[in-house]
Amino acid sequence: MTETINSSSTEPSFAELMNSGTPGIKEGEIARGKVLSIDDDFVQVDVGFKSEGMIAKWEFMEEDGTLTIAVGDTVEVLVEEGEDEDGRVILSKEKAERLKVWDEISDAYEGDRAVEGTIVARVKGGLSVDIGVKAFLPGSQVDLRPVRNLEGLIGDKAEFKIIKFNKRRGNIVLSRRALLETERRKLRETTLGSLESGQILDGVIKNLTDYGAFIDLGGIDGLLHITDMSWGRINHPSELFNVGDEIKVKVLKFDPESERVSLGLKQIQPDPWVDAALRYPIGKRLKGRVVSLTDYGAFIELEPGIEGLVHVSEMSWTKRIKHPSKVVSISDDVEAVVLDVDERSRKISLGMKQIEDNPWTVIEDRYPVGSQVTGQVRNITNFGVFVGLEEGIDGLVHVSDISWTEQIKHPSEKFQKGDEVEAVVLKIDNENEKFSLGIKQLTPNPWDDIQRKYPIGSEVTGHVSSVTDFGVFVRLEEGIDGLVYSSELAQERVENPADAFSESQEVTALIVKVDPNEQKISLSIRAVNDKAERRALQELAAQQSQSQTTTLGDLLAEKLAQKSEDSTE
Repeated sequence: MTETINSSSTEPSFAELMNSGTPGIKEGEIARGKVLSIDDDFVQVDVGFKSEGMIAKWEFMEEDGTLTIAVGDTVEVLVEEGEDEDGRVILSKEKAERLKVWDEISDAYEGDRAVEGTIVARVKGGLSVDIGVKAFLPGSQVDLRPVRNLEGLIGDKAEFKIIKFNKRRGNIVLSRRALLETERRKLRETTLGSLESGQILDGVIKNLTDYGAFIDLGGIDGLLHITDMSWGRINHPSELFNVGDEIKVKVLKFDPESERVSLGLKQIQPDPWVDAALRYPIGKRLKGRVVSLTDYGAFIELEPGIEGLVHVSEMSWTKRIKHPSKVVSISDDVEAVVLDVDERSRKISLGMKQIEDNPWTVIEDRYPVGSQVTGQVRNITNFGVFVGLEEGIDGLVHVSDISWTEQIKHPSEKFQKGDEVEAVVLKIDNENEKFSLGIKQLTPNPWDDIQRKYPIGSEVTGHVSSVTDFGVFVRLEEGIDGLVYSSELAQERVENPADAFSESQEVTALIVKVDPNEQKISLSIRAVNDKAERRALQELAAQQSQSQTTTLGDLLAEKLAQKSEDSTE
């Protein structure tokens, strides 16, 4: 006896229907039949018709060749045609199963129920899923967020919702995202109902950004900012996490209206700054790793969450370091000394130069004042020359200490970088780390003996070195010039010295005044032929010990007055 699927047990049998002339089983319907025999190629099935049906044996075999039926079993088959040319009913088990699957899929679609399936292939626009028949899963419906590697899902089993069904065209479209969204909404309602600040929750890393990580707390996402991940320094969240990682986090802030959740990870770990001053006392020598460089110094990680700053001024006793990168690099291991600790501000000051002795404390022993030294010109400025004596120790020769006699406008007139020079140590300032040198002090000061060499009233000959609007300078010897004021150029006052004198012109004059302190020599050309003036100058020289401020003009005025009195008498 046979019956169609979903028919009641009171319906007439196939044979009865056929004998009565009523078509009980039609082509394209599923019927139940009994296996009568199995041979090498076919399975004989009785569906209650006047003749049995034959079905290819392979339709009842697994992929490995195992036969799934035996004689006497009841099977469901599709009636394809009433009879073939040999009078046998044409049946198909495979088509019956396929038709049954379509009916089940149709029921699931109508009842809005999920179906199970296996992702079998990557196709254009998405994936192919086996749910008994092939169905299409669009890429946008795979997950809540876009999935970049769809091939990685091949072989996965999951539940899907049928969002489009057309049996006639054999078109089925699935969605996994729709089920996940429904599940997420339920979780969201549950989580929102119990969420509050201070809670420690389990979560899953959902996404990583430059500024933090989004954590799925169960239907709702919270932001774990990068500054709340660790007490230590983090350049990017990927240094600590991967998408999919499970972590515990603390709810720092929850706004029910906006449903925004701020999370923290370091807040459930001990604060390393507690008692930092006890662990890092001032003067302690320690090691750390360079984690950051700025224009003003280098940050050294002493432990996760504890960093100290080595200011650029604390890197070397002697070198003028413009940028810390000249001394250290990121990830370098360095030694330093604790200079100061401020727990409240979370700051530790470190020094690297303190690892070594300060050379400035012994500099006076190595270079005593008055000693002669040799070095190379390292730098030239408008105010002097820096001479390197050893690594990091430079002495300054001020422009005024280059020559006793020369008027030097810029040191570059005399020196170039790399020149080797000798100098005398003039002064050492340990506190300010300054070293003063002098070059002119290598030779005696010619002005110390100038009054002996050029006594007042003596006659000298020299060449005009320069002409100004107030007088003429005469070169007496290398570096020693005397000045003849306009009033002393001739018997009659010369208004424009350039009209009467030119450079290199040889002139003869009398020494009128010598001032070693001011390094000045005053000359008079008109006094050369004036016997009265010459005599007055000689008397002036004799009276120098009595009055250092008497001038030639004063003395001449006195002599002229005396001369006037004599003529009156």
